[in-house]
Amino acid sequence: MSERSTAQTSGTAPPRGCGNGTPTRRSRRGDEIYIIDPNLCSDCVGFYDAAACQTVCPVECCLPDPENEESEEVLISRTLKLHPDNTELRQKAQANDFPSRFRN
Repeated sequence: MSERSTAQTSGTAPPRGCGNGTPTRRSRRGDEIYIIDPNLCSDCVGFYDAAACQTVCPVECCLPDPENEESEEVLISRTLKLHPDNTELRQKAQANDFPSRFRN
């Protein structure tokens, strides 16, 4: 995610669930890790009130990256760019009424 580190696993393959529960499909599989592309990650702002990668990671590896913090405004803007045809999302963003980890 924009604020997530890569998920390192202890086995020979990433655990089941990694990379599968996110609206932007922003991760890709490496040999033993999933790498989250910060240009495609929106911390699920606009979709959920928590980052989906954190909720599906079975080994709790998807953690905030303090070196790459971004505001809710930046993240909802990215979400809208990644989902340009989602009119419901756009309406919620315009009304400032959308799920976000910043609003918990």
